[in-house]
Amino acid sequence: MKRLLSLCALLFVAAGYAFGGEGDAATVTRGGLPALEEGISRRGWHFYDDPLFESPVKPPREVRNSPNRKTEPAPRPELEQFRQLQREVEEVRAIAIIRPTEENVRRYMELESRVVRNASRFADLAQRIAWANPELDPSTQGRPVNASALEAYEHDQSKQRAKALAAIGQEHVLIFFFRGDCGYCHKMAPVLQEFGQRYGVQLVAVSVDGGSIPAFPQARRDNGIVRALNVSQVPAVFVARPLDGRIVPVGFGVLSEAQLVERIIAQTAEPRNRGSNASAFWTR
Repeated sequence: MKRLLSLCALLFVAAGYAFGGEGDAATVTRGGLPALEEGISRRGWHFYDDPLFESPVKPPREVRNSPNRKTEPAPRPELEQFRQLQREVEEVRAIAIIRPTEENVRRYMELESRVVRNASRFADLAQRIAWANPELDPSTQGRPVNASALEAYEHDQSKQRAKALAAIGQEHVLIFFFRGDCGYCHKMAPVLQEFGQRYGVQLVAVSVDGGSIPAFPQARRDNGIVRALNVSQVPAVFVARPLDGRIVPVGFGVLSEAQLVERIIAQTAEPRNRGSNASAFWTR
C-alpha cells in the first residue's frame, strides 16, 4: 500500500509538470531522460510548432550597362591642363597684386611669358594652315587688305553696284526733300544730281517751304506727302516705287555717294512697309 501511494504521488507530480504544474523541471527525470525545460513544459501537449518560414534571400541584382544608355566621354587631358593653367595664372597674379614682392612678381611674369610663348606658337601654326587652305584664310574672304587686291576688289564692287543701281532705276525714283533756306540741302543737292547722272536714277525734288534750289529748278511743292511720310528733318532722301506706291527712307542729313549706294541697294532688296498716302504724291 505504501508503494502504491508513492507511485501515485510520483505519477501525480509528473502529470503536473506535463500539464503546466509548477515545480523544479530541471531536476525531474523519467526513464533517465532529462526533464522538459520550464518554458516548454508550461505549454502542455502543444509543444510542437511548425518550423518558421524563412523567405529565400534573393541574390543582388547585377547592374549592366544598357547598349542604348549614353555614357559621358572622359574629359580630355588638354582641357584639364588648360583649366589648371587658368587657375594658376589667376592665383599667381592675385598673389603678386596683393603682395607685390620681387619673388611674387617675378613668378607671375615667368608664368605669363610661358603663356605668351604658347599663344605665339598657336598663332604661327594657324597662319601656316591658313596659307595652305584658302577657305580658311581670312585675307581671301571679304574686303582684302593688300593694296593691289583692294584696287581690283573696289573695281569689281563698283561694276556690281552700277549694275544693281541700273536695275533699280528702271522701277524706282529718288525723292529729295529740301528747304530753300537750308545750307545742308544746298550741299546735298549736287551730290544727288551727280549720283542720278552716274547711275541713271531719276530724281524728284520736293520743296518743303516752297523755296528753290539751283540744282533742281523744277522742284515740286509739297502736296501733303511731307506729312504723310513724317518728314521732320531736311535734307531727306526717300526711294519710291511708283508702280505700287511704296516709299521708304534712305537717310537724313548730308550723305555721301557711297552711303547712297549702300542704303538704296539695301532698302530695295526686299519689300518694306508702304508709306501712308504714297500714291497721292504722283498726281499733280
